[in-house]
Amino acid sequence: GALSGLGLGLWRWQQAAQAAAEEDEDEKEEKELRQRFMAPPVSGLRELRRRRRELRSRMELLIMETQGEMCRALAALDPGAAFAVDTWERKEGGGGISCVLQDGEVFEKAGVNVSVVFGLLSEEAARQMQSRGKSLKAKDGKLPFCAMGVSCVIHPKNPHVPTMHFNYRYFEIEEADGTKQWWFGGGTDLTPTYLNEEDAIHFHKTLKEACDKHDLKLYPKYKKWCDDYFYIKHRGERRGIGGIFFDDVDSPSKEEVFQFVKSCAKAVVPCYIPIVKRHCHDSFTPEEKLWQQLRRGRYVEFNLIYDRGTKFGLLTPGSRIESILMSLPLTARWEYMHTPPKYSKEAEILEVLRNPKDWVH
Repeated sequence: GALSGLGLGLWRWQQAAQAAAEEDEDEKEEKELRQRFMAPPVSGLRELRRRRRELRSRMELLIMETQGEMCRALAALDPGAAFAVDTWERKEGGGGISCVLQDGEVFEKAGVNVSVVFGLLSEEAARQMQSRGKSLKAKDGKLPFCAMGVSCVIHPKNPHVPTMHFNYRYFEIEEADGTKQWWFGGGTDLTPTYLNEEDAIHFHKTLKEACDKHDLKLYPKYKKWCDDYFYIKHRGERRGIGGIFFDDVDSPSKEEVFQFVKSCAKAVVPCYIPIVKRHCHDSFTPEEKLWQQLRRGRYVEFNLIYDRGTKFGLLTPGSRIESILMSLPLTARWEYMHTPPKYSKEAEILEVLRNPKDWVH
């Protein structure tokens, strides 16, 4: 009896020691996560770690880490400027973290947003999805949904540093019969004011390497999708020199698509930051600055007229307009009937925007 009591006591002591070690491990992990993030996550650290094996939690951790990595990389290049970190809540469910840097030495405006929203999808937003081929069975006209993503737009001051955008997102909808439909979307693209072939090759090669880890067919497929998507129809030109873009991706499996999205998200800093470092101190003329302002006007035209994310955000009840329109530059210009001279550097970039190039072969 004494021996069995001793054994029970030893077992309890081991259990208590294990629990204490796990608690220490939890605290250590929580501290590390806090250092990597710009603000506490929307779902809360404890909740995310409790559900850490669920894909929704892993995706939220990924978008939080991507936001932190990009903000730290940008802040290191523009030490005089600081990110305003703005945490917001959506009364219908969820919220987000907007990190915006304005009027720096290097960046005129840089925004990196995270949002995790859930609730009921409006009929208009559902219709927009159904027009893209999603067949959704609503219950009493309502569709419970969860959407999360990280979105970033960077507008540098120097016209020799390109504007860059990336967005990676996950969407889940529960239909009337309890079936869940899910899909991922996203992409990374570059919008230079002037063409620099070395930069274009570096950018595309880095994205291709991220895609090639998963399937060699992905980069050419998503590069073409990007060229087709960022097309300003009324101008007959692309918004920039592309990159990758995909939407509504729900195969081969949830885990495989998540791993692919993770590789793409990890590529955003290495594909862009070296280009900024290379050109942020280049000299430029007032004429080059003017051309940058005119190209920014095109950026605005695309985002307000054609961009799916902007449209979806504006149609989602309780969405945060300031975060949706964070992609717009601080300054832009529209001139009547502006045409650059033939064979000029300005005409050179227009040629590429009208006829996309293969940068990696």
